[in-house]
Amino acid sequence: MQVLSVDVSDAAVAVRARTRSDIPAGCTGCGHLSEWCHSRYARHLSDVALGGRPLYIDLSVRRLYCENPVCPKVTFAEQVPGLTVRYQRRTPSAQRLVEAVGVVLAGRGGARMLRILDVTLSRCTVLSQLMRVPLPPLETPRVLGVDDFALYGDTYGTLLVDATTRLPLTLWEGRDAEQLSRWLREHPGVEVACRDGSLTYRQGINAGAPDAVQVSDRFHLWQGLSRRVQDIASAHRGCLPAALPPADETSPAPVKESTENAAADSRAGRHARRLFDAVHALTGTGRSHSSVARELGLDRRTVSKYARACTWQEVMRRPPRKPSALDPYLDYLQQRWDEGQHSAKILHEELQTKGYPGHYQRVKMAVAPLRRGLPLDEPRERPPSPREAARWITTHPGRRNLHINDRLPRLLDHCPELRHTHDLVRRFASMLDNRDATALAGWLDDLTYSGLPPLAGLAGALREDRQAVAQGIATPYNSGVNEGRITDVKLQKRLMAGRAGIPLLRHRVILIAHLRRRYADLASASPR
Repeated sequence: MQVLSVDVSDAAVAVRARTRSDIPAGCTGCGHLSEWCHSRYARHLSDVALGGRPLYIDLSVRRLYCENPVCPKVTFAEQVPGLTVRYQRRTPSAQRLVEAVGVVLAGRGGARMLRILDVTLSRCTVLSQLMRVPLPPLETPRVLGVDDFALYGDTYGTLLVDATTRLPLTLWEGRDAEQLSRWLREHPGVEVACRDGSLTYRQGINAGAPDAVQVSDRFHLWQGLSRRVQDIASAHRGCLPAALPPADETSPAPVKESTENAAADSRAGRHARRLFDAVHALTGTGRSHSSVARELGLDRRTVSKYARACTWQEVMRRPPRKPSALDPYLDYLQQRWDEGQHSAKILHEELQTKGYPGHYQRVKMAVAPLRRGLPLDEPRERPPSPREAARWITTHPGRRNLHINDRLPRLLDHCPELRHTHDLVRRFASMLDNRDATALAGWLDDLTYSGLPPLAGLAGALREDRQAVAQGIATPYNSGVNEGRITDVKLQKRLMAGRAGIPLLRHRVILIAHLRRRYADLASASPR
């Protein structure tokens, strides 16, 4: 190629060039070399920016006759390696830049970034160039990860991941067994399939790859057990205040009774008791929850919650006041009030001289009970919620802090059901830690006969999938890589404002994973 002229201006850099006439070119049909020129024509190419200015190339190229008599082409246009591509107005380097930006940022974001790089393209062009990028060849993995993800609303999709290379393979809309079994039949060779406890994926793997070893994910097993523990803690909500230390060690009062008495005197307690009586009076006649909800003007889930409760205390828990910056000055407030100072403004000014940084309104609210003849509202520790109690039970003993170690034994001593649940949870955790599933059968029997309906239901579900559960306990395979890739899928959806269709989403998720892997390999291979 010969450069004829270079015109540099503030707006752009323009290069005029032409191909040399004494160099033969290969036919694009048969590859035969030819120097027999038919004519010339100009190609207008854009390249990556040079010095912060767009670079345009006006290139004069030859159209040549093909000298191979058996070639179907009569004439062909010569191509300059590294500079021109058939039907392309961008150089290969500019095309790679557009494709990379499209993979990383998609349509609008990619168009904005290219504008910063002095390449002006519309978002539709960026997306069309992105969809033209070929996907890497799909190789059947030995260890396959299968999981679902939310596309939008109640619509879900399925993501397949190579658990060995940690790269996504494909994704599609829906999570039915037929699609998964069809893909497995089209790609034979899967030896291990990691999944959650989904019956749909279990049936799809059985139909598409019956010889594959199915592995139920350890995280989902533990998550399912934790939810059952929370259900048990909710059913025994009345025992949770027993976790609190007694207010007076010398003459301890029953924690449950003091808490219930305090709640009964509050407005929230009276409201809960009134609703509890009304709901049970109507549901006791055999009426449905929906009709009771319509009559009382409540949500059906609220009616169901009150109907399931045995006492009104189960659906009402008084939230204690949180600690504040005024707590160290409560004794001083009580002293000044007893001395006859009842002005909140003066009390606030006195507290400011003592270092109180808070607002006047907080002092005004603090002395409000004193005006009604009530004691100051001091901070109290609240009982644990069912979720907190479940987290205490499922946390490894070596990772529990002093707060949990002080309150959990007190709670377990008070509630035999929670103690039995704690023992069963620790036995399952020991199986996971030791990767030993030999005790699984006995553990499932103990769940069944534990007398706790949530655990008995879990035992029935695990028995149906016992082989996969045993593999999930004993083998190192899991669906952790699937969860990471699903997080990446959701990120790509948000970057495209959730409007990406399945083909575009699949293209981006696969290409961006390979792009990251390629740059990570280059970074690790480069010398420090």
